[in-house]
Amino acid sequence: MNNRLHIGNLSFQTTADTLREALSRHGAVEDVHVPVERETGRARGFGFVTMVSAEDAQRAITALDGSTIDGRSVRVSIAQERSRN
Repeated sequence: MNNRLHIGNLSFQTTADTLREALSRHGAVEDVHVPVERETGRARGFGFVTMVSAEDAQRAITALDGSTIDGRSVRVSIAQERSRN
């Protein structure tokens, strides 16, 4: 199992720090990335979190998928690798 998570349906005000805090309650967080729009600097509504282990990733999915972060019900799943052509 991969340990990189996709967090969808985030509030536009959610920051990397907020996401790190929410997921660190369920395992060790290695890296957090919340993409922002170039023009506005506002979060794009999703993020990626790399957990230290696959077990931590599964624990975070189980605990947080469908839960509320910053007032929004979030979707937490294993991130799909993009093919680079």
